[in-house]
Amino acid sequence: MKLHELQPAAGSTTAPKRLGRGVGSQLGKTSGKGHKGAKARSGGGKRPGFEGGQMPLTRRLPKRGFTNIFGKEYAIVNVSALNAFEDGTVVTNEVLVEAGLIKKTLDGVKVLGGGELQKKLTVSVDKVTESAKEKIEAIGGKVEVK
Repeated sequence: MKLHELQPAAGSTTAPKRLGRGVGSQLGKTSGKGHKGAKARSGGGKRPGFEGGQMPLTRRLPKRGFTNIFGKEYAIVNVSALNAFEDGTVVTNEVLVEAGLIKKTLDGVKVLGGGELQKKLTVSVDKVTESAKEKIEAIGGKVEVK
């Protein structure tokens, strides 16, 4: 088969409606749009969410809270999850993603103090809680905050 031999499957394409080609075509004069009204006009119709002049749902519902545009979202990992690594491993953001402990690094990685740690590790991440730092250092590991 060559490029010039390619064709769409039989019946998969139809000819476009030919509008405004005389009254005998059934799509002449007003071209299937009826007489006057918003839908007959160029660019006519109603915007999404319009409810015929009734107060729209988006305006009827109460608004709560706000989104801090400067807020940072951290991928979190508990200390107990770090037991998946061998002794002496340097745990970085990339290593955590490869191990499947986090999906994305987002704005950084934060280690929380949940659970117990049995491995001596060097943890090099963006943030570490005090309790996590104590647990890592108590077993002989090191904490490096980027």
